[in-house]
Amino acid sequence: MPTLQPFVREAGSGPGVVCVHSNASSSSQWRGLIELLGATHHVFAPDSYGSGKSPDWPSDREIALRNEVELLEPVMAQAGSPLTLVGHSYGAAVALVAALADPGRIRALALYEPTLFAVVDAQEPPPNGADGIRGAVAAASAALDAGDRDGAAEHFIDYWMGTGSWRATPPQRKPAISESTVNIRRWAHALLTESTPVEAFAALNVPVLYMLGELSPESAHAVARILIPVLPLVRVVELPGLGHMGPITHPEVVNAEIARFLAEVEA
Repeated sequence: MPTLQPFVREAGSGPGVVCVHSNASSSSQWRGLIELLGATHHVFAPDSYGSGKSPDWPSDREIALRNEVELLEPVMAQAGSPLTLVGHSYGAAVALVAALADPGRIRALALYEPTLFAVVDAQEPPPNGADGIRGAVAAASAALDAGDRDGAAEHFIDYWMGTGSWRATPPQRKPAISESTVNIRRWAHALLTESTPVEAFAALNVPVLYMLGELSPESAHAVARILIPVLPLVRVVELPGLGHMGPITHPEVVNAEIARFLAEVEA
């Protein structure tokens, strides 16, 4: 069976940086960061399974984060070693698992709210801080079962961005987001069933920038409260006025933090 290849945006030369996007998004969310870092870095932004122009995964119900890492493996190999992983939300969870799989090739991690909900459940069984996303997934799944993809997208987007956000989304952006939500159960399965114990991330003895949006939902902050104390070289930056989708709604703010961090770890 031939190895699947993701679609990749690529620019620049220098130290390798691989950027992993959030759910209901694609590599296009990193255009600004690619432009910002491209003068000094070799930047790669792949599309994950079923996103943008990458191939899809055969199940809309189940996937593991390690499967997402395997798709990105040829991109990371091309980026060289040591490389920096940048990730947002689901993409940040993928980045963490990728780094743990081969920590020797990682220079640094820049993460915006990794949604590794399994660590919340492992510390305290439900009800807990991940209940909000569980409820959103259940509501979106019910909408999908009723054949209402727009309704599913509304539940998902409004959970992460606030009530009314889906209705305010530009009409030209809605079809791609609605289409992507067919995989919401798949995403939830990966994030809620990841078996890596939180203690394992203590082995990531590399600089980590952990960015948090002040206005993000409790589920994102619940993960942060468990992960941050375990990471040995972590710097936490809380961004006032930003929510979970900060890298998309306020890319100039988030990208500036990432660029500053890279300049420091590479100095």
